[in-house]
Amino acid sequence: MDKIGLWVSQPHFGFLEIAKLMGISSIVVELEHGTFDLGTLDQFLAVTRALGVRTLAKVIAPTTEAIQQALDFGADAVIIPHLLGIEHAREVTQAAKYPPQGIRSYTGGRVYGYGRPAADAFDKENRRTRCYAMIETAESLEDVEKIAALPTVDGIFPGPSDLSLSRGRGAYSFTEADRFDLVRCARAAFTCGKPWVMPAWTPEERQFGVKEGAELLVVASQTMTIRAGLNATLGALRQEKILA
Repeated sequence: MDKIGLWVSQPHFGFLEIAKLMGISSIVVELEHGTFDLGTLDQFLAVTRALGVRTLAKVIAPTTEAIQQALDFGADAVIIPHLLGIEHAREVTQAAKYPPQGIRSYTGGRVYGYGRPAADAFDKENRRTRCYAMIETAESLEDVEKIAALPTVDGIFPGPSDLSLSRGRGAYSFTEADRFDLVRCARAAFTCGKPWVMPAWTPEERQFGVKEGAELLVVASQTMTIRAGLNATLGALRQEKILA
């Protein structure tokens, strides 16, 4: 299930272990709207690395500090929200790459095995980690082709709900206009030979993501899976006449 991922907003280690046991190998860690603090994020990423779960960290803000902290703790990728046009994206995404490609600052620790990095360590880390530009504003969509082409951007991650709001359409509902924007994001990534990720909560969205060649489909949030499990249990109890 390499193409399937879950959205995690709370540092629940048991949930992570269950997801791995069920065959999930990728997660998006929600730092902007989730309940992670730096201490729990550090611990959580240690466990994801130990379990071999690929972790994309949606950072709390488009700042150098937020990007570096997630990568220094061991995230495999960062998703950068609230990008505006090309100049803003060019400035912000530099924090995801070491010089000369970017401006990421060095610190020792988990990424380098708590030892001295080898001469080629920074080049390897630049290649290992990915920087996904989140396209969720009207300005970033306007420049999505230019953003995708940046050398500090490794892929595109649309944010359909905020993109719909910023485009004056209100709540996202996978309308024709929503799909048009998503196709533009997918094609911008494809043209540059880079991957894109599809948040795909419904069967229609998942089929769309597959058709448009998404690298990863994020198919459910942590709370969605818990709610679905409770619904299934309560439904079974009603069938058994234990609940009215």
